[in-house]
Amino acid sequence: MKTEHRRLGLLGLILSAALALGACASLSAPTLSGDAAKLQSLAELDGQAPTRRTLEIQTWTTPQGAKVLFAPARELPMFDLRLTFAAGSSQDNGVPGLATLTNAMLNEGVPGKDVGAIAAGFEGLGAEFGNGAYRDMAVASLRSLSAKEQRDPALALFAEVLGKPTFPEDSLARIKNQLLAGFEFQKQNPGKLASLKLFERLYGQHPYAHPSDGTAQSIPAIGRQQLQAFHARAYAAGNAVIALVGDLSRSEAEAIANQVSAALPQGPALPRIAQPQAPKPGASHIEFPSNQTHLLIAQLGIDRRDPDYAALYLGNQILGGSGFGTRLMTEVREKRGLTYGVYSGFSAMQARGPFMINLQTRADLSEGTLALVKQLLADYLREGPTQQELDNAKRQLAGSFPLSTASNADIVGQLASMGFYDLPLSYLDDFMRDVQALSIEQVKTAMAKHLDPEALVVVTAGPTVAQKELPPPNEDPVEQPSTVPH
Repeated sequence: MKTEHRRLGLLGLILSAALALGACASLSAPTLSGDAAKLQSLAELDGQAPTRRTLEIQTWTTPQGAKVLFAPARELPMFDLRLTFAAGSSQDNGVPGLATLTNAMLNEGVPGKDVGAIAAGFEGLGAEFGNGAYRDMAVASLRSLSAKEQRDPALALFAEVLGKPTFPEDSLARIKNQLLAGFEFQKQNPGKLASLKLFERLYGQHPYAHPSDGTAQSIPAIGRQQLQAFHARAYAAGNAVIALVGDLSRSEAEAIANQVSAALPQGPALPRIAQPQAPKPGASHIEFPSNQTHLLIAQLGIDRRDPDYAALYLGNQILGGSGFGTRLMTEVREKRGLTYGVYSGFSAMQARGPFMINLQTRADLSEGTLALVKQLLADYLREGPTQQELDNAKRQLAGSFPLSTASNADIVGQLASMGFYDLPLSYLDDFMRDVQALSIEQVKTAMAKHLDPEALVVVTAGPTVAQKELPPPNEDPVEQPSTVPH
């Protein structure tokens, strides 16, 4: 769940996409967007990365034990601050939704100020507050002008929100009701139902198994004292990473980090999440009255520090991670017209996150489509990419990767993830260097090492109907499915 100072509705922010259920702050190269028009032509790159912002990343630890990553950026008179805590739903300790509720309540009240006064305080300073909770982590962020007259009161209010939340009962009741309404809404979303079931199947009794937002059974019983105890334990300074980017000197950055760190509860980092056990492969079906069937195909992937990360990222871009032109999109959509989109991805987390392929297709073609996708995966793992696929993927990443540091907000997100996952300060340079140096055999070996076509967990959601044979592949563009996905 994620909120901003303008109090965006919780219901509209419930995570629904299957990959997003496992998502944390990503360190992958972004998809090429409209801003890419400002970059060099990919054809001109000839496999070389275009110019990227040079970052002077500095790191230290506050007296209270918080890790700090700082990159000065003097171009604009503002700064971005993001705190990342190992305080996601994997720390719920048998109370699903506890982490989400605690994070959502941070800016609902501090001594002497209610949620309206807090929002007005940030807005009156031209500052923005944001927060969110996921499986691995919880975050809180501040964007403010760097001039002292705006910076100091914005930081003071931010420190109060993080260090002294009062968890008012009326706000707790309201947010619980919003979550419960969201659970009712989910019952009408077959993709959401399938993704919830998939995580149960993949993770069993592991902390990643339950939904980050909790359940209709767990949320009503969570009380204010539980939120206070979770905050004291999980929002401790020793459990925090502070990322800071903007128009600040080193001494100013140190003062900000110390101020925020000192305002937090004092305590150590929480233990790392244990690795999950491999799940039993096989299929599960959720009966749902719709014209489309949702197909989720998955297995355990990697944790974020796996040395094969770059090879797997590039290999997945070719398989199904980069939209049009991938193996899956070409064979399933373009040649056969079976879906509007099919995507694959590794969601690397503190412990092994999922590798997942997801798509929707006509219900009467679902069994054939599932068999086709599984065969395409098996073929790719056996054969590896072609040289042309490898070269194209490298060029695409070379063109899009500079967007990962295009703004201060992008940079602070990168620094926060680097600190949270204990990645080296040279990560951004290392990633592109490693990707560009990969060979066909290295990508093939990494993909085959971590993925097994015989170990797939499959969840489908849709109606049980008589099945039809798939249309034969057509090298020319085919008409897309007439049914809009539900």
